[in-house]
Amino acid sequence: MAPYEPEQDTSEAGELRVGRRKAARYVVPVAVAGVAAATIGLVPALATSGDPDLPKVTAQELIEKIAASDTQQLSGTVKISTDLGLPSMGGMAGGFGGGGGADRGGDDEGGGDSAADPKSKLMELASGTHTLRVAADGPDKQKVSVLEDAAEYSLIHNGDEVWAYDSASNEAYHAKGFQVSGERGDKGDKGQAEPPAGMPATPEEFAEQALKAVDDTTSVKVDGTAQVAGRDAYRLVIEPKQSGSTVGRITVAVDAKTGTPLKFTLTPSSGGAAVIDAGFTKVDFGKPSASTFDFAPPKGAKVTEADEHSAPGRDFEGRDVKGRDFTDKAKGGKEFKEEDLNDLKVIGEGWTSIAELRLPGGQGLPTAGSGDVPPDAQKLLDSLGDQVSGKFGSGTVFSTRLINALVTDDGKVYAGAVTKDALVKAANAAH
Repeated sequence: MAPYEPEQDTSEAGELRVGRRKAARYVVPVAVAGVAAATIGLVPALATSGDPDLPKVTAQELIEKIAASDTQQLSGTVKISTDLGLPSMGGMAGGFGGGGGADRGGDDEGGGDSAADPKSKLMELASGTHTLRVAADGPDKQKVSVLEDAAEYSLIHNGDEVWAYDSASNEAYHAKGFQVSGERGDKGDKGQAEPPAGMPATPEEFAEQALKAVDDTTSVKVDGTAQVAGRDAYRLVIEPKQSGSTVGRITVAVDAKTGTPLKFTLTPSSGGAAVIDAGFTKVDFGKPSASTFDFAPPKGAKVTEADEHSAPGRDFEGRDVKGRDFTDKAKGGKEFKEEDLNDLKVIGEGWTSIAELRLPGGQGLPTAGSGDVPPDAQKLLDSLGDQVSGKFGSGTVFSTRLINALVTDDGKVYAGAVTKDALVKAANAAH
């Protein structure tokens, strides 16, 4: 293994920020933007072996290599393992309005829920091990196929169209008028909208988010080499300098030849298994066949159209370009207003930033005793939360291995990738 220069001092943070901004801008568009897909089942462990002897590079040079990467075409298989310390969400999706089922109503064209709707797959990414087959040919053609035991879920973006198909239910979801540039075109009454936002699905997308966090509160260094999916790679390590964050370290394996991130691993400060581990098991940087991105619904498939969600400024989840709901059901369906952000504040900086906001109505969580929550739902909330108290009064902390949130009895919420003690300290300081 080649020697490496010591960790870079944060006096270089300005240069690092320039590099990571470029990297975030030019990272390869390998999956359908904001793909909301997952899978069931296991695949062989990620193929990593050996420490290839590569020329030494600094963290700055490696970030610039990522920024200069112009990978527009690839295909391969990605394995994602997520361990947030939550129960599996797959079977719960239907109870929260997602997922499929034969009892749903709705016509074949427009309206109604669909088992193929990408947002119905979103919660499944929160836990377990998933396998995705991905392909990309520039910014206008991407495909993600979710491999299940006896079925397959596919999400295809081709030009201004998005198709999703669930073979288990033989249902398809279709949306037109989409583009990935983020610019809104003038298409009359319908306009253009972006593909649905969702969790990252590839090492590139995870790495983009991590690089956005590089600042004076961050340690960045190159820590050896690895081989991922048969390719030589450098290991870029990103770590918080502050105490109190739930993030221990982030490791990104960067392809030595192309600068493409091949593997992303986030380890919590509490230790143990990675919270997120996403990497290629196979990858090919050749041009995929044009037929890869072709799709026509199979005979007899139920097709749900998303045209009714394509009004200017909305995506097909019924949100505006900032991701906000257009209506507030608690307020009788009134149009969303900026003040509905409930005085959102950010406490602290960097990895220990905490968001503070008020719940609607200035009250704490509803309870079974008030008649607002079914008893079974109350039991679930109680099992997920820990009671805490301090100068702020009392409240409940809901914890995962990465994100924690404190909901006080007087209707305030403190949330971030920080420890429970950090949340209580922030609430006390704001009291």
